[in-house]
Amino acid sequence: MSDDPTHVREFFGARAADWDSRFPDDGPAYAAAVGELGLRPGDAVLDAGCGTGRALPPLRSAVGAAGTVIGADLTPEMIGEAVAAGRAGETGGTLLLTDVGRLPVRDGALDAVFGAGLISHLAEPVDGLRELARVVRPGGRLALFHPIGRSALAARHGRQITPDDLRAEPRLRPLLAEAGWRLVSYVDEDTRYLALAVREG
Repeated sequence: MSDDPTHVREFFGARAADWDSRFPDDGPAYAAAVGELGLRPGDAVLDAGCGTGRALPPLRSAVGAAGTVIGADLTPEMIGEAVAAGRAGETGGTLLLTDVGRLPVRDGALDAVFGAGLISHLAEPVDGLRELARVVRPGGRLALFHPIGRSALAARHGRQITPDDLRAEPRLRPLLAEAGWRLVSYVDEDTRYLALAVREG
């Protein structure tokens, strides 16, 4: 269920202040997912839709002081919480208040993109994924992550998962392919959702 940027900004803006306290145990899941990106010291990585920046410290640990970590989010309140939590600068990343569908990043500048809970909030999923592909070098990687799987997330919201869910593997694979990515692994368990893709050359 994709959203226009104004709705996304309003939704997350209203929830930014207590976001981390609502999900206090997600840190290890974020760190484990970052570990699967295969980042090396010196790499450049984007956290697309970074929210309060929970992925930024593990991303920084993976790329080291010589690496580049960028967190991009549409919601000023979320960026503010990331700063307040100490996830900007040397311990985390450079924070950009921007739409991930229009990134101020040059073509092929990055080695990888991490996106937690991202795809269902892209106004135009193929266009958004294509923009992420634009800023990543050929062979670079994309991780689409959520700390719980689709069934558990739907249950949390009192819903059933449906076949038209963009995160379902049969829907996601062709979406990624159309945008320049090749899906290489897909895990949807109660305890995590992680789809890994490689930027086609």
